[in-house]
Amino acid sequence: MSTQEDGLIGRIGAFGYRAVGNGWTSERFVLLGLLALVLVSFGPRFQVYLFTEFLIIALFAVAFNLLYGYTGLLSFGHAMFFGAGAYGLAIVIRDYQSPIADVVGTGLAPLATFVVGGLVGVLLALVLAIPVGYLSVRLEEIYFALITLAFGMLFYSLLLQDPYGLTNGTDGIFVLLGTVELGGTEFRLGERRTYYYLTATIVVASIYAIWRIVNSPFGTICKALRESPDRAAALGVNVTVHRWMTFIVSALFVGIAGVLIAGFASVATPNEAHWTMSATPVVATVIGGAGYFGGPIVGAFLYHYVRWGISRFPALEAYWELFFGIMLIVVVLYFKQGAAGGLAMIGAWLQDVQAAYDRGGAGEAASFVGESISEKFANATSQLTGRSDDGGVDR
Repeated sequence: MSTQEDGLIGRIGAFGYRAVGNGWTSERFVLLGLLALVLVSFGPRFQVYLFTEFLIIALFAVAFNLLYGYTGLLSFGHAMFFGAGAYGLAIVIRDYQSPIADVVGTGLAPLATFVVGGLVGVLLALVLAIPVGYLSVRLEEIYFALITLAFGMLFYSLLLQDPYGLTNGTDGIFVLLGTVELGGTEFRLGERRTYYYLTATIVVASIYAIWRIVNSPFGTICKALRESPDRAAALGVNVTVHRWMTFIVSALFVGIAGVLIAGFASVATPNEAHWTMSATPVVATVIGGAGYFGGPIVGAFLYHYVRWGISRFPALEAYWELFFGIMLIVVVLYFKQGAAGGLAMIGAWLQDVQAAYDRGGAGEAASFVGESISEKFANATSQLTGRSDDGGVDR
């Protein structure tokens, strides 16, 4: 036992040492991210509310990118699992809170119901993902995208039809989280800061789990499938089964995000399963960069806060799609690795400027900056005009 504790303490100490002493390492970014999560909890209530929604979208996008960015399968039906998670929680809270209270007592009933509802939501996403994934991963590229879109809209239509009175049609189901009595203290589970702590804990744990998957042998095979399914098959990988497993894992984490959004919004509606909801992680991933693990998080942040910034100006809010269209065009043309790739490029450029300064002082650094900006401008102009550097036309 002591050996395990010493090992854990040693690993935490080594992590902290690397975070503080080795420059801009991934450990430092993680440490700053955790510190930011704590600081946000002390901010204004509305900002806490806004950041909670961003965290849920970020988890949705990271889970989606496990299938798209790491396996090369573009799904337009992942909102189905988002809606499944939301409705699983909503149905349990509506129909089973009283029986659960009879078992655990009224004080713990809201928390126990949330846990049970969350598990049911994730299980519902799993039940849907198994057959949908089994049928979908046998198709490639646009056909895969279309069949996932079709399954997603089929689930959306099912929610609207209100089968056996389960989904309440277009009105959806209200999600009232209630007040928990624990150890002589009371707290409202749906209170913004309380729900923020709950959401931040679940999102951080889920994203860490996805990170472990991406960096495991399973994740390595996913990347091999993305680069060349034929070569992976030649090495003995069962391409269809591995894609199916990835589809299911991705859907499970999207289901967790769906559970969180139902508690956040206090309602589960068919809109959570609409195809436009499936577009949200796609846009966030493209903006942030599918090739980076943190890309969907950066993209979700930009997507969420740029849209919120636009909503602050009523004259512009009606045209928010126009601004996102311009943003997407700029990203696709000039930042093919997304915003995360752009940040990495700026970081590398600043290191080059520092190296030039170390070699020849301020004059060398200024000369390097001028030359690099001219080169970037020339490249951007050639992309815009469709001409290559040698005078030919790019095709």
